Amino acid sequence: MKRLKVYLPITFALILALGILLGYRMNPGMSPDNKIFKINHPWSSENKVSSALHYIDQNYVDTVDMSELEKEALVSVLSELDPHSQYIPAEAFNEMNDALQGNFEGIGVQFRIERDTVVVISAISGGPSEKVGIKGGDRIVTVDGDTIAGVEISNEEVISKLKGERGTKVKVGVFRRGVDELLHFTITRDVIPTYSVDIAFVPEDSTGYIKLSKFSATTYQEMKQALNDLQQQGINKLILDLRGNSGGYLQAAINLSDEFLKNEKLIVYTEGKNRPRKYAYATGQGSFEEKPLAILIDEGSASASEIVAGAIQDNDRGVIVGRRSFGKGLVQEQVRFNDKSALRLTVARYYTPTGRSIQRPYSNGKKEYYHDLYERWSNGEMVSADSIHFNDSLIYTTPMGDTVYGGGGIMPDVFVSVEKEQTSEYSRKLLQKGLYYRFAFDYVDQNREALEAYENADLFVEGYQITDQQMNSFFEKAINQGVEKPANLTNQEVKEIKTLLKALIGRNLFDNEGFYPVYLKTDAIYKEAIEALNSDKVS
Repeated sequence: MKRLKVYLPITFALILALGILLGYRMNPGMSPDNKIFKINHPWSSENKVSSALHYIDQNYVDTVDMSELEKEALVSVLSELDPHSQYIPAEAFNEMNDALQGNFEGIGVQFRIERDTVVVISAISGGPSEKVGIKGGDRIVTVDGDTIAGVEISNEEVISKLKGERGTKVKVGVFRRGVDELLHFTITRDVIPTYSVDIAFVPEDSTGYIKLSKFSATTYQEMKQALNDLQQQGINKLILDLRGNSGGYLQAAINLSDEFLKNEKLIVYTEGKNRPRKYAYATGQGSFEEKPLAILIDEGSASASEIVAGAIQDNDRGVIVGRRSFGKGLVQEQVRFNDKSALRLTVARYYTPTGRSIQRPYSNGKKEYYHDLYERWSNGEMVSADSIHFNDSLIYTTPMGDTVYGGGGIMPDVFVSVEKEQTSEYSRKLLQKGLYYRFAFDYVDQNREALEAYENADLFVEGYQITDQQMNSFFEKAINQGVEKPANLTNQEVKEIKTLLKALIGRNLFDNEGFYPVYLKTDAIYKEAIEALNSDKVS
């Protein structure tokens, strides 16, 4: 008992000290003097972001979705860099990358949402949908028992329901005109090819035309085949249309440029802080190195499109026609994470053969960067080339003495204003309200059986004509939508309206093969390119 009395004070002292220590450890965020307590884990000084995330995961008061927190952290960090570095969530990865792979896995239909209904424009030839009997004009009403008509579904939601791994099945219920009940199909998904070359044909004697929509993994082989086919048809001039082409793979742009440039001509070079300068030269193996060439560009032409246009312009090879391109001169690399998400990081800039960077400034943030197109409208650039001003330090000279410009896109050799493309205020109003597209869609939808008399696009282009009755119907529908027909509408304007309606009807029937051969007849940029090629001033 005496021994217990001796040790009792010591025991109480130890318990008190332990209690103080435990209380301190349980509240490490604050020190006794009320200052922020520093965490001295050995990894904290190496990477504060991962350290903070680890600490949150281990110590936060509530349950945290760490994957969502990591995503937000990455998005926030990347937003401080440049407009083209980005984080790609796992669920969005395939959607963002399929277009550049040259194929995707799905049911193989082109569709559009009209009046809150998914309408099949066409079933891809040889694809799973065509094999089971899906046709243009069909309405997809149900997918795996779920109704998708009349529920304000988005394009993205439709795609997510119809796409899927090869070999998997999807059941669709389809409404078809003339059939009282829904038709039910079970479609086995498969690999569906996607193409970079929208169309390649000969619209003028000895002049070929190729419309390229992107730079994907299959672009070079598609272009080689298209060029070969056109040359077998006897072309000695070429128009390459890169309008609206936002780019893609750098190597595809290099390979394509090589088709047009002689041996050892510089195509492009890249350089970054952690990437040494790397040059790409033509090999002399191209199939169209000496014949007249025109490249069409506009404000939607970016990245890989600008590499091709810059290589042609800086080597005094061909003529660039259209409007100033977008101005993206940054190169991204993509890495995948274990959860299937990805990071696209800008690692270098690219430079045209004369040494110019065509990347436009982005120091004022993404919002201002993507607001540039509005600025082009407001400052008059879309109407007049004289409204475009370049810094003297961004002026370069080609080997033959032509002046070219850096600092914000490729400036064309032949400028074509928006006003020249749209000849009347009336036509602009019709376009702005989408009346051309709606009329063409409705007409094909209501007269598909009669239009099937045109068995292919060539027969349609040669034989189909817009009637006066159709024109009157179109004008009436426009009036109902608040667009009055001018009393002084010229014959030329009527002709252009007829041409665009025919082109859009052709697109609904035969895709690009029914559209471009008709539309190019009124395309101002295309006409300027033809004039330039025929001037014998283009090499």
